[in-house]
Amino acid sequence: MIAYLLRRLAGLIPLFIGITLISFAIIHLAPGGPTVATEFNPKVSLEVRSRIAKLYGLDLPLHVQYLRWVGRIARGDFGRSFLDDRPVGEKIVERMPITLAINILSLSLILLIAIPLGVAAAAKPRSGFDQSTTLLVFLGFSMPEFWLALLLMAWLGVAWGVLPISGLVSIDGETWGWAARLVDLARHLVLPVFVAAFGGLAGLSRYMRSATLEVLRQDYIRTAYAKGLSSRQVLYRHALRNAILPIVTILGLSLPGLIGGSVIFETIFAIPGMGRLYFEAVMARDYPVVMGVLTLGAGLTLMGNLLADVAYAWVDPRIRVGERS
Repeated sequence: MIAYLLRRLAGLIPLFIGITLISFAIIHLAPGGPTVATEFNPKVSLEVRSRIAKLYGLDLPLHVQYLRWVGRIARGDFGRSFLDDRPVGEKIVERMPITLAINILSLSLILLIAIPLGVAAAAKPRSGFDQSTTLLVFLGFSMPEFWLALLLMAWLGVAWGVLPISGLVSIDGETWGWAARLVDLARHLVLPVFVAAFGGLAGLSRYMRSATLEVLRQDYIRTAYAKGLSSRQVLYRHALRNAILPIVTILGLSLPGLIGGSVIFETIFAIPGMGRLYFEAVMARDYPVVMGVLTLGAGLTLMGNLLADVAYAWVDPRIRVGERS
């Protein structure tokens, strides 16, 4: 197992370098730059703009800029933001807890609802309940997150006034007691968490249904029925244990979504998290912040793949044997 893990870790290093290299090149080749805002100011001369570019090191060849950036990353330094000269790592750490909290809540909601929903639909295929969940899946896949967010904001926030539609704290929330502030925070999180979970809920429930149906066709399930076990015992004690294994891959690949999937709903709901930080950095061509967030996302993606592979190798030793052969 240790040798398999070391081989997987060694294979991630060139992949990570390739991801950062492509991301760095695409960002710098995109139209505009950190000095684009000064081009519309008649008081800023070409000499001043060239000095700004030299200050940021943007006048150097692209490969030199990349090597300098890699050198800083190797020392644990993500650089400083072009906008406010704050350390990028400090800005990321400041925004990360909010994004992690929202996505952990949404992921927990997905697992608590999608797994029982998928298993129940597989227990009675082609029934009215199964068809209803299929309709829910189609709605979840076809409905864009931004449209759903705007729709809920218009209904629940503007028309009915049931829930707040932006931020994490009410205007006068700082003067309230801790219990009232906690309730206020929970009310602000309802819409973002639901929007973040809706699409994943539909997909994971359908994935769980397919996996459960596949397991229910196996011989050992028929043997369990032949021994006199009830349908509930067979379904939740024997079938679920094997059907839930593919969910390991889904959970592993969901790690990068903690950042990438947050861009839409954090921007719409004005939540000061990692997604909004990334969006604002892209709009301002704040290269150090953009690369810092992308590097973190790439690391989470590779870590998710590694965790999924290790979990599968631990559950199924044939994967380790096949890797050696």
